[in-house]
Amino acid sequence: MSVETNAGRLDSLKWAVVVALLAVGIIGNSYFSAESLLYRVLGIVAIAIVAALIALQTAKGVAFWTLVKSSRTEIRKVVWPTRQETVQTTLIVVVFVLLVALMLWGLDSLLGWLVSLVIG
Repeated sequence: MSVETNAGRLDSLKWAVVVALLAVGIIGNSYFSAESLLYRVLGIVAIAIVAALIALQTAKGVAFWTLVKSSRTEIRKVVWPTRQETVQTTLIVVVFVLLVALMLWGLDSLLGWLVSLVIG
């Protein structure tokens, strides 16, 4: 119990450091607006990397990294369609979109004609 509480306090401190680093990056970008864009971007990227490394040391960061790794494993298991299947599916979708567009155009024309008859 004491270990979990201690880790929780350290996690809170780590998240505070992450938020502080991100705030420094945002404020620093504004403060150094006269500097070259390249230097500002490199600075923000460096701060973001350090903040991410600190965040990954927390319990939620470890859980997030585990999720990312398992997601990559699942993506590798996906059976992607072949080029022929992709082309056929795309053509089917295009044909149905055109058919629905023609039906809606016809319905709109019919209703417009009926309204013009009623209105005069």
